Amino acid sequence: MRRITHAVATLALATAALTTLTTLTTLGVGSAGAADGSWAGCPYGAVCVYPQNQNPASAPSEVYWSYGAHNLSNQYGNHWVLNNQSGGAHAHLCKGSGGGSCVYDIPAQNGVWYDLGPINSITLDRP
Repeated sequence: MRRITHAVATLALATAALTTLTTLTTLGVGSAGAADGSWAGCPYGAVCVYPQNQNPASAPSEVYWSYGAHNLSNQYGNHWVLNNQSGGAHAHLCKGSGGGSCVYDIPAQNGVWYDLGPINSITLDRP
């Protein structure tokens, strides 16, 4: 019984590691990231939006550095949005302009594949 439990635990751990590696690879990120902290072409400290249907993410079309709301224009369909900020800073996808009616929270060092058609702004928020 102990042998079966050990095998199941090992399989679960291997599956979790493979899922994490697959997610990072899908985003265009190697296992360690770039030495300068960039992530799939998104500079460290920024939030990046990639062109519609660019998968894997490799070259952002929009790069946001400053805290606050940033209105979007002509962004339709599915896009990668990567939050490469540090220190727990969040980014939010919002239906309203100027950061109103936010519907999705992206924690630091995370990304999302999202339909930006109904999204009119992105906020970068201090931790």
